[in-house]
Amino acid sequence: MGMTIGWLLAALLITLLLVRGAIGYAYRLGMLDQPGQRRSHRMPTPRGGGIGIVVAMLACLGGEWWFAPKMLWTPSLMAGLLGALALVALTGWWDDHRSLPVLPRLATQLLAVLGFSLALLATGLSFWWLPLLLAGGAWSINLHNFMDGIDGLLAQQAIFVAGGLAWLAWTAAEPTLALAAATLAAATLGFWCYNRPPARIFMGDVGSGSIGLLIFAFSAMLWRLRHDLLWPALILSSAFVVDASLTLLTRMWRGRRWYAAHREHLYQWLVRRGRSHAGVGAAYLAWNLLVAAPLAWLACSHLRLALPITMAAYLAAAILWLALKRRCLRRDLFKDGHVAT
Repeated sequence: MGMTIGWLLAALLITLLLVRGAIGYAYRLGMLDQPGQRRSHRMPTPRGGGIGIVVAMLACLGGEWWFAPKMLWTPSLMAGLLGALALVALTGWWDDHRSLPVLPRLATQLLAVLGFSLALLATGLSFWWLPLLLAGGAWSINLHNFMDGIDGLLAQQAIFVAGGLAWLAWTAAEPTLALAAATLAAATLGFWCYNRPPARIFMGDVGSGSIGLLIFAFSAMLWRLRHDLLWPALILSSAFVVDASLTLLTRMWRGRRWYAAHREHLYQWLVRRGRSHAGVGAAYLAWNLLVAAPLAWLACSHLRLALPITMAAYLAAAILWLALKRRCLRRDLFKDGHVAT
């Protein structure tokens, strides 16, 4: 127990110190997000603070694997995870300094996910799982990037999901994976202290992409241990998955450039309607605590019903998403009566 607390405190403190330094670094280099039509903030704000989370995770994951008891984690799997994290973080860090085109960014993400996925398959999984792992990893990285648009929202979600994954791994008798997920929660808490409304620094692609990769990786490892635990893990992420997925599908259906910057996610609509960043974050937190967490616990406790419980959770989230968007439209959320592209 003492060692566990030590790793969590180390992750928290490393992130706190590095994010503080990243604020000064961003101001010196002019690495600031400027307000604009597709932005939800009003003042120039530093970006790239997610580097603190990345360094904390790179430092702590290796140490935890070495010292903590382990079952699933092999040297090759650890190397695949750390290599993938470093590659995604490096690409995001570069993009935070100088914008990268979509295709090179996506190719690098797929390469990182491929490395981790091959290491996971080497633990005894069929090669036919590779396309699904590649799609899931790339989507998780970009999903969390899409949802990083207002103060504190992604950090809050990552703390919740990582904490839930830690609990699921503990129930599966995998203490090293549980500690790794808890470490992500602790590191993200350190960043949240600077990112809570009003944010002093933004996460940037270096942080959002890395968090997306780690949540995917920990969920995939949990699924590798026990396939049925994938369902409660998916329930934990239901708020973000539904918002990002339905927004993307809506843009594709309307013929818009789905990969272009926009403000059509539900959380962005709510902010433009007059809700504060803290208020919107509280709404997502309410879903997580009042719906996602109880249903994830229910699915974990009744694994034979886990799939229908997961489907019910996502159906409820989709209905709520549609209802809130229709309500925003009825109240003339957009100036011209249509969604800006």
